[in-house]
Amino acid sequence: MPILAFIGAGNMAEAIARGLLRAAVYQPAEMLAADPSADRQRLFSDELGLRCVSGPEAIVPQADIVILAVKPFVLADALRQIKPLLKPGALIISIAAGISAQFIEQALGENRRVIRVMPNTPMLAGKGMSALAKGSFAAEHDLIVAERIFAAAGKTVRVPEAAMDAVTAVSGSGPAYVFFLTEAMAQAGVTLGLTELQALQLARETVIGAAALLEQSRDAPAELRRKVTTPNGTTQAAIESMQAQHFPAIISQALTAAAKRSKELEQKPEASSQ
Repeated sequence: MPILAFIGAGNMAEAIARGLLRAAVYQPAEMLAADPSADRQRLFSDELGLRCVSGPEAIVPQADIVILAVKPFVLADALRQIKPLLKPGALIISIAAGISAQFIEQALGENRRVIRVMPNTPMLAGKGMSALAKGSFAAEHDLIVAERIFAAAGKTVRVPEAAMDAVTAVSGSGPAYVFFLTEAMAQAGVTLGLTELQALQLARETVIGAAALLEQSRDAPAELRRKVTTPNGTTQAAIESMQAQHFPAIISQALTAAAKRSKELEQKPEASSQ
């Protein structure tokens, strides 16, 4: 099995590693990680059984696959660190939002094979959604290797790299929108007379249940909404209120803002932050 190394041991790297271990795609001895945080080093070592060190020097020379799991604003520095350490044929997989495969290829040189991936945090629950795009020098086999890694903790889809900003807006940042909606529903419940505990439980379980129904049903979201919306009933009153406040337009504007920020990260990767 090719040795896999994580540069960065944050939440997404943890989600990927847990998925690979849970699906028995990789064993702990076949994965390595580097992160400056002592807390993250302990978590990877104690909970996952992976060797996790402070810097890339001890792990990158051994790696056949390197997953770049650092924040966009430190990626350029990370690339400078790993460039002289990489094996000649190592596959590079980046999950840094907004940073193009071309930027990574130019930083590393030598026609490095790069796969760009935009996963999301539900990978921590084995319900991730990851979009993959290959760089200029990557081959079909490289995409298959990357798909196998990310499919261990969710589902995958291939997209052209030009679509990655849209993927980031819809899926990469998407879980936060759902959490924000849940938070707003709970707050409204308190305003209507529920206790905080009651309102949060009702909102949380409703979102979980609706997501499960969306997953299991063959119906489109619009049809599922129609089925729960009784004419002249309470749901219709709520939906009409949302429409009057231009809710679809608000969502569209929010995703457009996210996609715009993703483009900005690509234009100035060394000065960016999430």
